[in-house]
This record gives sequence, C-alpha cells and structure tokens, in this order.
Amino acid sequence: MILSALDWSFVIGFFIISLGIGIWSARSGNKDANDYFTAGGKMPWWLLGVSMVATTFSTDTPNLVTDIVRQNGVSGNWAWWSFLFTGMLTVFVYARLWKKSGVVTDVEFYELRYSGKIARFLRGFRAIYLGLIFNVMIMATVSLAAIKIGGVLLGLSPLQTVLIAGTVTVIYSSLGGLKGVLITDFLQFFLSIGGAFIAAYVALNHPKVNGLNNLLTHENVVDKLDLFPSPSDPQVFIMIFLIPLLVQWWSVWYPGAEPGGGGYIAQRMFAAKNEDHSIKAVLFFNAAHYAIRPWPWIIVALASLIVFPDLDSFRTAFPGAGSIINHDLGYPAMLTFIPSGLLGLVVTSLIAAYMSTISTHLNWGASYIVNDFYKRFVKPEASQKEMLTLGRVITVVLMVFTMIFALLLDNALGAFQILLQIGAGTGLIFILRWFWWRVNAASELSAMIISFLVAIYFGLVHKPLGFEPLADWMQLVIGVGITSITWIVVSFVTAPTSMETLVKFINQVNPGGPGWKSIMTKAKAEGFELTAKTESWKVPVGILCMIAGTVGIYSFLMGTGLFIYGQTLNASILMVVAALSVVVLTRLWPKLS
Repeated sequence: MILSALDWSFVIGFFIISLGIGIWSARSGNKDANDYFTAGGKMPWWLLGVSMVATTFSTDTPNLVTDIVRQNGVSGNWAWWSFLFTGMLTVFVYARLWKKSGVVTDVEFYELRYSGKIARFLRGFRAIYLGLIFNVMIMATVSLAAIKIGGVLLGLSPLQTVLIAGTVTVIYSSLGGLKGVLITDFLQFFLSIGGAFIAAYVALNHPKVNGLNNLLTHENVVDKLDLFPSPSDPQVFIMIFLIPLLVQWWSVWYPGAEPGGGGYIAQRMFAAKNEDHSIKAVLFFNAAHYAIRPWPWIIVALASLIVFPDLDSFRTAFPGAGSIINHDLGYPAMLTFIPSGLLGLVVTSLIAAYMSTISTHLNWGASYIVNDFYKRFVKPEASQKEMLTLGRVITVVLMVFTMIFALLLDNALGAFQILLQIGAGTGLIFILRWFWWRVNAASELSAMIISFLVAIYFGLVHKPLGFEPLADWMQLVIGVGITSITWIVVSFVTAPTSMETLVKFINQVNPGGPGWKSIMTKAKAEGFELTAKTESWKVPVGILCMIAGTVGIYSFLMGTGLFIYGQTLNASILMVVAALSVVVLTRLWPKLS
C-alpha cells in the first residue's frame, strides 16, 4: 500500500495534535505524581467513560474479533461478551466501594484491606507482577496487531513498526500523564469508531462481497452467522458459550474485565469527581464496549472470509508477511482495499487505537512501580517531584520491554488464551474480599502463585510429559478449580487480618453484608470504635441493577445483529426488551444512592 499525501496529512496531523495535548497537559498540570497518575481525582464521568472505551479499542481488538469469527463464527465472541457480567457487577456494586477506599492504585488497596508483612509483600509483588510482567504481555499483544497492520498496509518490518509506533507513543505518554491520556482518548474514541465504520462500509462494497445480502448468503459465511453456538456440537457449545457464561466471567482476572473492578478501570474510578461520576463512567464504558462497537468489526471479519477464504490466500496476497500469517491478519488485509483519503483516516484511527491503549497501560503500569514499589519499599521519603520524574523514566522502560516481547508473538487469540489461563481462579477472590472478612493476604498470594503455575504446566509441561493436549476450556476449568480450592483452604489455615486493619477498612469503606457481622460484633466487644454509618446493604439492589443492565445491553447487541441479518421482527422485540431494561434500571438506580 502507498499512502497519498492526503493520507499522510491525517496521520501527521494526529501526531501533532497528540503531542500538543501531551505538552499542554505537562505544563498545565502534572505538578506531582498524584496529578500524573490520577489527574487530581477531579475528572467527569463522560470523559472517563470515553477513555475506558478508547483504551479497550486497541489495534489488537479488531484482529482478535476477526480471528474468532473466522475460526468459530460470530458466536465465538461469547469468549469476551461474557465479561459483560463482570462489568455490570463492577458498575453497580464495586465502583462506589473503590471510590470510597481513597487509594491511588488498586494495588495500594492491599494494605488497606490486609495486615502484616505478607500484605506489604503482596503489594510490592503485585506491583511488579502486574505493572511490569503482565502489563508488558498485554501491550505486546497490542503491538503485535500494530506489527501486522504496519506490515500489510505500510510494508514495514516488525522491528520498524514497533520502533516507530513505540517511540511516538512513549513520548506523548510520558509527557501528558493520565490527564493527557484522558483528553487524547476523547479524540481517539471518535477516530476509532469512525475508522471502524469506514472499514465495514468498504468491506461490504468489495467486488467479491457485493453488498450485505450477498455477504449473508455466501457459502463461506452462512455457517458463521449464528449468534449462539448450537448444542449439537457439544465441544464447541461448551468451549465458546457455557464455560464463558458459567465460569469464566467471575473466575478469571483479565485486564479491563477484572471481577470486582481493578487495573486501569479502577484507575479511572479514582480519577472521578465522586462516587456518582465513578458509577456513570463504568456504566457508559460497558454499554459502549459491548452494545455499540462489535458489529463493524464482525462485518469486516465475515467479508474477509470471502476475499481471503484461507491462510494460503493471505500468503498469495502478502508474500512478504509470511512470519505473521494467521487468521487475525484478516482485518488489516481488508483495510488494503480502502481508497486514498479514506485510507488515511482509517490508518489514523488505528494509530489512535494503538496509542490510547498503550498510553493507558504505560501510565497504569508506571503508577504501580512508582507508587506501590519504589515509594513504598525503596525510598519512602521520595518527593512528589522525584516520583513524577521516575514515572516518566519507567514509562520509557516499559515501552522498551514491550517492543522486545512483541517481536516474539505471532497470534492475538493465542495470547488472549494465555492471559485467561494465567488469571484463572483468581477472580472469585477479588469479588469476595470486599464482603468476607476471612479473606487475607495469604489467600491472594496463593491464588496468584497457583494460577501462574497451572498456566505454566499446561503451556510448557503437560504435553512434553506425554499427556494428550487438553482443550482450552478444560485447562481453564481445571485451573479455576485448583486455584479456588487452594486459596479457600489457605484462608482458613492462615492467620486472619488484624482487627485494627479490619476496623479501619470497615470505617473507611463500609462494605456491609453478612460477611462482616461476626467481626463487627467481635470488634465492639473488644472496645474498637466503629464510625461507619449504619445503612441498608446495597448489594442486593446492585445485583438487580446488574441483571437489568446486562439484559438490556445483550438485547441491544443481539437486536442490532438481527437487524443486520434482516430479521426485523425478532430484532424489534429485543430492542423493546432493551428499552424495558432501561426503565427498570432507572427505577432501581435511586436505591443505590
């Protein structure tokens, strides 16, 4: 592909604007580390919500969806659609609690909730584990998508792509801090959405596709259109539908879809003006992420099955891309048919998607390393200015590691499965730790270690030992079972969190519920002062809101698909259900206040 002068003007213009926002943010704010990592805790819900959507719309997301659709059909997307349950639970139960905790990062939460040396160790360990190791893996999968797009659209080698994309992004990210990330994300959101719709329009008008009707009736596509997998194939039905809905959403830790909230989602909550803005931000994110964005990507993925029916067709069309040929190449391959002018907009939208995700992860990872490792353990007396400078240095270091690791990956879906397995079984502990006093630091540490060891076993040991390879869903279920049993046993056999820490947590957060009654009674008997106001427990109403919100968003998502498929009556029924869900939600919402 050769970009015209007009195309390049869009790309260069976006770089200049992004750099300008970074410079402005550095000069108008970022006076200290708190500004750099939380934007001063004064941001409105709409800016935070749009930023979350922009962050999760990364360059690897369309590639991942394309990979899923080409191999498992539209219904294969339940592998990530199932995380809506997690998102809605975060909105209506945990967003308020996170904001009330008053911490700078969700890793700092460990010393608010737990006590002793093991709590301090857990905070430092998780800061490095998530901020460096896990974070670099995530950014590498995003950079892998950039490598494939750069190779197909621009003819760049993998090394050239990561050097160019990484350098531009790290300069902008290190300057602007979270405030710069949020403002630039707002622009990037609209660019990314616009680029996705342009890509879908061009894909439908490709001569081999010849419109929506021909797409939906083509022999390469008709067996990929089901919104739900058929139970007639139990293996597929279990793998891509039952396991995600029954097990995966509550048991697996995955960035952006953490049970109970966490990561950069929690970082956005901390940056909100108040609890109300925190809740609204996460609600907007989930509605836009699941109900609005998927269908343009799905249309492009389906069209790619006609234009590039197999991997050999990719090899023929892109002889220089042999090392990155896989089904996730379908999305960037379809972008090569976009005409000049529009191509510049789409390439710019993909660059925006890349930058929004990477900049968020760089700032988020640096916040862990600076606030929860360096400041906490290396130099407690470090000044805010020193932490700010270190934050910028760490941002650069994280980008360098990301570039190196990205060159070692070859498949977005494979990386997705690895990350799911590493986090398998840890999700339940993140849900229960707010509402069950017996969960302690040892519980969390054991869950992390065991889930990681199980992932290593299935990834590197199981097959070399001569055992038959297990399906991904079986590995996930086994990992969840082993990890969950381990941390629950550890919770009962290890010393509980100190009474002083538990009382402080109750007074600060006031989570409520039956899981705290016994310890509150004991605390009063021992003379501890409980200052938290007595109020009705919000969780039951929150769960009702979660159900209403989930039904509404799924109905809108499926209804949109049925409208595209031409099934107007069924689509209209689902849209009515979505509208009724909104009515129910508005009636229940005041009870959460």
